[in-house]
Amino acid sequence: MRERPQVKALPRGYTPRVADASKVPEPTVVFWILKIAATTLGETGGDAVTMSLNLGYLVGTVIFAAVFLAAVAVQLKTPRFHPVVYWVTIVATTTVGTTLADFADRSLHIGYAGGVTVLVVLLAASLGVWRWRLGTVSIGSVTHARAEAFYWVTIMFSQTLGTALGDWTADSAGLGYRASALAFGLALAVIAALRFATKISRTALFWAAFVLTRPLGAVVGDWLDKPHADGGLALSRYAATAVLVAFMLVGILVLPQRASRTAH
Repeated sequence: MRERPQVKALPRGYTPRVADASKVPEPTVVFWILKIAATTLGETGGDAVTMSLNLGYLVGTVIFAAVFLAAVAVQLKTPRFHPVVYWVTIVATTTVGTTLADFADRSLHIGYAGGVTVLVVLLAASLGVWRWRLGTVSIGSVTHARAEAFYWVTIMFSQTLGTALGDWTADSAGLGYRASALAFGLALAVIAALRFATKISRTALFWAAFVLTRPLGAVVGDWLDKPHADGGLALSRYAATAVLVAFMLVGILVLPQRASRTAH
């Protein structure tokens, strides 16, 4: 006989719904492909608005923050996992993360190192408070509004951190876009190996991979649209963004996804 799954304690004052299920997807290969595409799209899309349209980082941040808040509002009202709604919200976090990190690093002159430090503290605080209040930060537990609120705050910090980290390694550290992409790709490969070869917490590995996919997408996006003199391919930001949008739409509508049901 199979063992019955353990039932986790629910937050105080929470009333279970019928057919409770996580509102975020299972972290399958499809999930990670779409996540990397979304982070790359966030970089090219954010740069298209702030740089190509010349609106600046502050205006770009305000625009994308409004989109992010609207997307989260829809996500919170959606009763179950919906791939289109979820991934639109993820893309919204990547675009506002791009412009917000650029605004802090360049307009406020915090610098990449300062921005990364602040965001690491904010991300750790978000995860710490989430675990303290609800007992777990597993994505399988995102079945109610309180957990989902923590989830999206944490996602927002992780996406912004990833942008700053990618810019720091590619620019300040002097690795360039291709070397940085290779470094983050190798780091993700190590996490994947640890996932299958060790008993390290699946939740910890998930969040480590989630954070690292963002700088990978950031440096790939920069490599696509930055000038040749800066080590990029000088592709049109609009064209790159359009291709990435099309790729994500096909992936979301065609590739199978399911709601997460277990702790990771």
